[in-house]
Amino acid sequence: MLALAGYPLGHSFRFLEPKRPAPADGLGEIVRASYDDPNAVRAFGRDLDVVTYEFENVPDASARLLDGDVPVFPPPAALRMAQDRLAEKQAFDRLDIPTAPHHPVDSRDDLEEGVARLGLPAVLKTRRFGYDGKGQQVLERRRDLNDAWEALPDAPLLLERFVTFSRELSIVGVRSRDGTKAFYPLVENVHEEGILRLTTAPAPVVSAHLQALAERHASALMDSVDYVGVMALELFQEGDHLLANEVAPRVHNSGHWTQDGAEVSQFENHIRAIAGSPLGSTAPRGHSAMLNMIGSIPPTASVLALEGAHLHLYAKEPRAGRKLGHVNVVGGDPGEVRGVLEKLESLARG
Repeated sequence: MLALAGYPLGHSFRFLEPKRPAPADGLGEIVRASYDDPNAVRAFGRDLDVVTYEFENVPDASARLLDGDVPVFPPPAALRMAQDRLAEKQAFDRLDIPTAPHHPVDSRDDLEEGVARLGLPAVLKTRRFGYDGKGQQVLERRRDLNDAWEALPDAPLLLERFVTFSRELSIVGVRSRDGTKAFYPLVENVHEEGILRLTTAPAPVVSAHLQALAERHASALMDSVDYVGVMALELFQEGDHLLANEVAPRVHNSGHWTQDGAEVSQFENHIRAIAGSPLGSTAPRGHSAMLNMIGSIPPTASVLALEGAHLHLYAKEPRAGRKLGHVNVVGGDPGEVRGVLEKLESLARG
């Protein structure tokens, strides 16, 4: 999707991709190798003007290896921060960004200490490689500690106090090479089994205070690492307050609605930012929603027959819990969008 947004701007692309087949097949030159193969990484970076990435499990060592020869955006410092939940929480704390109380866990004694300090309920998470609900265990009672400890891998963990919130929001922003920033409106996210299912844009009933607060938090994170590109900050709303949950140093699933619902999409603005071009408008075009296609895809002809629905498929093999594509719905008012979403949900259930 980054490449598809960049080609109309006159850019060409090379991909480092270990899998075959892959969604990027046919979109440009592909170096078929592991992300942690230093020789392949060097070959991939040869003669490139800039390198970027679109998920945070890229090895930090590979990003740093390239960064000595070619600009890598977002910078490796942002990648390191997002790859470790403890480092992420520490960054929030340094920047006075409110977040859930937390405690590092490297042993069973640490877990006991954390529960005594934070109380229950709490969430025990792997510090690395957890996403879409993976690597997490909810602790509601003391008897849950044993099962959670056995279920999670022998790796550094983080205990967080369970947050009671009214809804989940996210802010997607972009920062250019010269430090210019732009932000899309706050969006509301609904998850099912830890996986993002639905994003509503703009989020209903968002005050100017909440929008400004989210922008201030995201801006502080960007400036702290001299960020370049698109960043998403996931948030919990508690009344007039926002708690930071996670940061994503990349284009983000909750920003996919911008492909059809904003003046310039997150993908195009990411390309503009890393290429040193002026940023585009982040203004919404009416009201939008993004519905993920998870595990299966409804009949494409039925989706395309819905007015206001825009289908985006990823060319991935179906399997349970896998995001195979998404549908953006754009309308003049929230009721119009909801009507199309109800039809899409019916198709998905069918």
